[in-house]
Amino acid sequence: MRTLEDIAEEYEFLEGDERYRLLIELGRELETMPDALKTDATLVRGCSAAVWVYPTTEGDTLHFLADSNAAITKGIVALVIAAVQDRPAAEVAQMDVAAALAPFDLKNQLSSNRTQGVPNMIALVQDHAARIAAG
Repeated sequence: MRTLEDIAEEYEFLEGDERYRLLIELGRELETMPDALKTDATLVRGCSAAVWVYPTTEGDTLHFLADSNAAITKGIVALVIAAVQDRPAAEVAQMDVAAALAPFDLKNQLSSNRTQGVPNMIALVQDHAARIAAG
């Protein structure tokens, strides 16, 4: 998976439809999430499309599997995951993920129904990180 910094660098040189294409490409690059993990328990609430996030840990390092049934939304999911993927739980729990995503200006680039679930996705990721960090 590309780093958020690499994605932001590419994103800033693109416009309109090219940015949509990049988001769709990022979504396709997500690690495959097995259908068996796409349950009500892993469903992110408040998203206009179905979004599933499944956290795993190795020691104190977090790794997420995620998916969505909508291409653009899946790309947004990929951005959130890129910000936190394979980092220590304590770091993710304290991280300002919204600030990390600020260079993408998602609220102005996409319709509000495409981005309305982003805060819920971030909250889910950080809640899990806080539980792991607390031991």
